[in-house]
Amino acid sequence: MPDLPVPAIEVADLTQRFGSVLAVDRLSLSVPPGMFYGIVGPNGAGKTTTLTALCGLREPTAGTIKIAGHDLRTEREAALAQLGVMMDGLSLPERLTATEVLRYSAGLRGLDDGWRARAADLLEILGLDAVPRTLVVEYSTGMRKKINLALALLHRPRVLVLDEPFEAIDPVSAHSIEQVLKQYVDAGGTVLLSSHIMDFVERNCRRVAVVAGGRVLVEGPVAEVAAGSTLNERFIELVGADPVRPLEWLR
Repeated sequence: MPDLPVPAIEVADLTQRFGSVLAVDRLSLSVPPGMFYGIVGPNGAGKTTTLTALCGLREPTAGTIKIAGHDLRTEREAALAQLGVMMDGLSLPERLTATEVLRYSAGLRGLDDGWRARAADLLEILGLDAVPRTLVVEYSTGMRKKINLALALLHRPRVLVLDEPFEAIDPVSAHSIEQVLKQYVDAGGTVLLSSHIMDFVERNCRRVAVVAGGRVLVEGPVAEVAAGSTLNERFIELVGADPVRPLEWLR
């Protein structure tokens, strides 16, 4: 029998504590290569904490993380080399243009000259070539998301990890980012993202994990998780949204 492909991302019994607070509770995930995979959950569910640990930005309390077969704890450099990361809170060189930011990143990574063509393609498809002299400090939220995505893709990673890539951006910017992600997956890349936009997850992701209280409540193909409902309806059912009482003063 042929060997099964090595998972693009494998998380086993991930646990993260902050003092007495248990933010992630023995969470496990396995994401096959070439997969568009979504993580959804309410605020405070542990999504961002999980992705932060997966990207090597925080040491987990317990558990193992492997990226394309490389253990993040024992093969850190090899594991992180497989990743492109797009997360809020990561600082950008504010006094540079988009091209200068990408040139700076290429230099830090020691990329060959092929980065120039990739950078030009990314800036064009994301619409950042229209403002070549604008500094990052002047960027809107949507433009910052776009340059972060360009940075995440510049070194041609095998795996993209994105935390709420569509939060607080306009529909045009969201569409551009969605099209780039589709092309990336069609070319064999793996995307793991968290999102509150159920329509996007339902439209693009092949598998989804619903997370609450730091645990995976249910995981599987999107249609199976939705179980005959929309993903949004199923999500509300799973996380147990409380009914909203009538506001008497509105009568």
